[in-house]
Amino acid sequence: MVDGLKVRFWGVRGSISCPGAEYARYGGNTSCLEITAGGRRMIFDAGTGIRTLGVELARQAPLDIDIYFTHTHLDHISGLTFFAPLFDQRSSVRMWAGHLEAPYTLKKVVGHLMQAPLYPVSLDIFQARVEFREFRAGDTLSCGAVALHTTPLNHPNGATGYRVDHLGKSICYITDTEHREGKIDHGIVELCRGADVMIYDSSYTDEEYQRYRGWGHSTWQEGVRIADAAGVGTLAIFHHDPSHDDAFMDNVARAAAAVRPGFAPGGLPRVLVAHEGLTLTP
Repeated sequence: MVDGLKVRFWGVRGSISCPGAEYARYGGNTSCLEITAGGRRMIFDAGTGIRTLGVELARQAPLDIDIYFTHTHLDHISGLTFFAPLFDQRSSVRMWAGHLEAPYTLKKVVGHLMQAPLYPVSLDIFQARVEFREFRAGDTLSCGAVALHTTPLNHPNGATGYRVDHLGKSICYITDTEHREGKIDHGIVELCRGADVMIYDSSYTDEEYQRYRGWGHSTWQEGVRIADAAGVGTLAIFHHDPSHDDAFMDNVARAAAAVRPGFAPGGLPRVLVAHEGLTLTP
């Protein structure tokens, strides 16, 4: 790992994983990002994309990893039990959540996932040194020399947005949040103010949103509005709905580029559609 800030996308899909040829280019795995900076590795969400990440990381053991959850709905945790470093006794894994309210804790949620009749093995199967850590959305965290700022998001059962800052560069991860029509989310705008990259929940188009109001998701057009209000360099469209195949996402990419053309000061496009394997270095 180098010292500079970098993000790689391992899963970009929302709600449920989508195998098949029609999802081959953008990818069908659910949410998982890997951000590296300052010699630290931070993973955000543990959707099905985390399995492939774990296969690659297993070759680099021993590992010291932090996993930050936006929330614990199934599509964001369903890959966790297939994350290879959890089964390596040489490695350490800390898991963080800021959205849970009593009586729930992150350890209880993962424990409930891994119990009969839903799952054949329990938390005891993990061989790595595993810690579960709670915070409250809005807190400021640190991962070594890397600063993480957080904000609560508008999603059923709660969710957390993150901003990662290091050496004057910043990446924001804002997914599973629903905007309020005609009202900008000032918490998100302030968190993302001047960020180099904002990864945003763009599950729907503005037209589609009318059918899904209350489901806890946003649109790529709202992502543009927030990015412009916050002075964000690059908007990364993320959390693609399972009904949106490659052809649909190609259309979104063209429409978004027409609305937010050109390049950010660092050389990245001012808007792009995230796909599996994409790496951004602001």
